[in-house]
Amino acid sequence: MIIVNFALMGWILFARRETKRWFIIALTVAYCVLIAQLFAEGYRWQMIPAYLSSVIMTACYLLAKRKKSVRNRVTLTLKSLLLVIYLSVAVVLPALMPVSLFKQPTGPFLVGTTLYHWVDYGREEPLSKDPKDRRELMVQIYYPAGDKGKGNREPYIRNSHEIAKGMAKDLSIPAFTLSHLGLVESYAFTEARMSDSEKQYPVLLFSHGLGGFRNQNTFEVEELASQGYIVVCIDHAYDAVATVYPDGRTAYFQSANMTDISERDGHIKLWKGDVSFVLDQEEKLNQSNGRFAGRIDTTRIGMFGHSYGGATAAQMLAEDSRIKAAIDMDGTLYGAAYSESGIGKPFLLMSAEMSEDSKEDSDEEEARNKRALAGGGMSMVIPHTDHTSFSDFHLISPLLRSPGEDPHYVHRIINEFSLAFFDLYVKQTGDSSAMDRLAANYPEVKFKVN
Repeated sequence: MIIVNFALMGWILFARRETKRWFIIALTVAYCVLIAQLFAEGYRWQMIPAYLSSVIMTACYLLAKRKKSVRNRVTLTLKSLLLVIYLSVAVVLPALMPVSLFKQPTGPFLVGTTLYHWVDYGREEPLSKDPKDRRELMVQIYYPAGDKGKGNREPYIRNSHEIAKGMAKDLSIPAFTLSHLGLVESYAFTEARMSDSEKQYPVLLFSHGLGGFRNQNTFEVEELASQGYIVVCIDHAYDAVATVYPDGRTAYFQSANMTDISERDGHIKLWKGDVSFVLDQEEKLNQSNGRFAGRIDTTRIGMFGHSYGGATAAQMLAEDSRIKAAIDMDGTLYGAAYSESGIGKPFLLMSAEMSEDSKEDSDEEEARNKRALAGGGMSMVIPHTDHTSFSDFHLISPLLRSPGEDPHYVHRIINEFSLAFFDLYVKQTGDSSAMDRLAANYPEVKFKVN
């Protein structure tokens, strides 16, 4: 739309001969392209300057009927300057807030997804004002699909208005600036038929960070599902930026003031309870008559998470025998202290190159990492990354990226290491030398086995 309309605007402004017929043709084309864009993609505020190009052309047409255009070097220079400035604004705004975020998953499977609302009647909701409330979770499952069925492409974020409102509060920006997220599509198909290629599929659980949400690592979740994993993504209510229940209630983020290490150590018990409950629900799904009946391999379960979710993954690995391997993506290891001999199971700690921790926090984090990685744990540091590089956030806008960072390249590294790790220790079909080969392929990554 921008290319066509600004080409027409340039012709109208600089053409030697202006006739009513050509003006009408140009305006017809401009409005047709505008309508096509609105129909195909939908309105978004970043496109307002581009939308107005049709209005400006209409004004040029009306003014041209009233008086002859003055043509001299100053006028042409001024027109050129204004057109370049206006075109720059029209291009830059949608480029800074794109609606095409993700690369297509590379695995052999299509990806299906479905959403569950689960209530743990055995636990109170500690973050609710009503003592009668039980702990409620929204859980989205991505899985290998045989075909897309009758389902449409899943939106990147369901209830994008509430998510944008929660993110805006956290980022201290107006919510409308993130409204375009409602137009972003994932590569998963809603309620697609599950693939029959394998009798059972291994399971991976994903846990977001404090102030994150269940879809925040779509780049990784869809890739793993396309490679033959059932991936279960948990919204930790009131610790997610916003959790929207089927009846329209929204649980917004409430843990912004939980900055003390001891508070975060203690709070992780709630998240471990969430994960344990979801594991129990998975077993029930496996015994049900639905899509996942008999298709979940409960003997092959792994977990990964970002930030606080990564710390939760490590804690669950240490404490729950059902979790066979775990990845922590740049998460401080909050929770119970690990043994000096390490967790004793396959564990990979991914870290950002840029850290904002204080010296005191950094020393404590290093000590915790050392205990968790003892006895064979693996660690890696990815260059040109910060804490949110391990999520989708840097795809949302180039303004959020670290200096020198290519988020798609960073995500490829994360995906390849994650897949090799889980194939080896969860799916149990991987090559034991795969991690070393990846380390050789990406020499800039500081990969280490303790």
